[in-house]
Amino acid sequence: MTAPVAYPAFAPGTKILLGVSGGIAAYKACELTRRLKEFGCQVRVVLTENAERFVSATTFHALSGEAVRTSLWDTHAEAAMGHIELARWADWLLIAPASANTIAKLALGSADDLLSTLALATNAQLVLAPAMNQQMFAHAAVQSNLAQLVQRGAIVLGPGIGAQACGDSGAGRMLEAAEIISELTNHANDANELRALCGKVVVITAGPTYEDLDPVRYLGNRSSGKMGFAIAEVAARAGALVNLIAGPCMLKTPNGVARIDVRDARSMHAQAISAAPNADLFIAAAAVADYRPAVQSLQKIKKSTDESMLALVKNPDIIADVCTLLAARATRPLLVGFAAETETVLENARAKRLRKGLDFIAANHVGPGKGMEAEGNALVLIGTNTEIDLGYADKATLAKRLLAALIPHLTH
Repeated sequence: MTAPVAYPAFAPGTKILLGVSGGIAAYKACELTRRLKEFGCQVRVVLTENAERFVSATTFHALSGEAVRTSLWDTHAEAAMGHIELARWADWLLIAPASANTIAKLALGSADDLLSTLALATNAQLVLAPAMNQQMFAHAAVQSNLAQLVQRGAIVLGPGIGAQACGDSGAGRMLEAAEIISELTNHANDANELRALCGKVVVITAGPTYEDLDPVRYLGNRSSGKMGFAIAEVAARAGALVNLIAGPCMLKTPNGVARIDVRDARSMHAQAISAAPNADLFIAAAAVADYRPAVQSLQKIKKSTDESMLALVKNPDIIADVCTLLAARATRPLLVGFAAETETVLENARAKRLRKGLDFIAANHVGPGKGMEAEGNALVLIGTNTEIDLGYADKATLAKRLLAALIPHLTH
């Protein structure tokens, strides 16, 4: 992953270069232009040739109050290298709708029209709001292209799910103007509040691990992965280079996050040991199985007796081994663990931090409405000489509070 530029503040006066590519959702870009202007942004619009088949430059000229560009071959504008001036002017390059064709050209680095040329020439933050048929969006080529752009630092907003103009229903609808502006505001706010994370390498483990008994059964736990994924999303919005090592969980990969899927504790251990030495911040939020079956049956275990004994062996201790690996290094990441407890929460967490050699541990009380399988959580961040009660909140809010509390302890 390449280091993204810190996001500019999304506030009145922000310069938005709005690229509109061809597709029926282009009509939504008219409302988006109007809303951005109401928000106080400066908006200049670039239409692709195909976009002009759906909406006119005259409409956008009236809504934005600015001249609309449609071609690299505008003799008047290009006499003064107008595409370079546009590229330098923008704080954000927002392409909405972003068609499958435009996404493919951006991934390839093509520059065969004004919009794709601007995408290469600008240092502005690239934001894409995809819009296309649901089958097109699901195609492996489109998903690969989007993943490549995200790894380069692009932000992808949506798409939404629902009925489409073609009669299909599914993922592929362009987000509404209000939703796009809300998402942009969230990205900018996170970046401003947590700007010290910009360019930092953050490694996060999240979710459960599954330890297979046989081809159909496993030992697991109730972790949803939502806390770790929330931390990854907030860190990425702040401009961090985030590597998320995820156990089995049905969660969408946050924008700008490089995800590695694993199943069991030993696989997660191998990935963590590999990634930790290059990190600035390592957060072990996964609920890792302490034990695994001593023997994994290659065939389904048949029911035979009223009672059955299961022999277990210890799994490697991921965060303890990471701490040991890095202990002697002059420079090492800030090491943060999680302690999900059902009783004597703080006492158990304090002991775990010392036992494993962590810089900090986030203690959370697992119970109704918080912790595993819940939208909310309650955390206390414990360090050598400090304990910070981060309170009870939804996991996205707690992720921001946790990262803000850790920032002063990062090596700058």
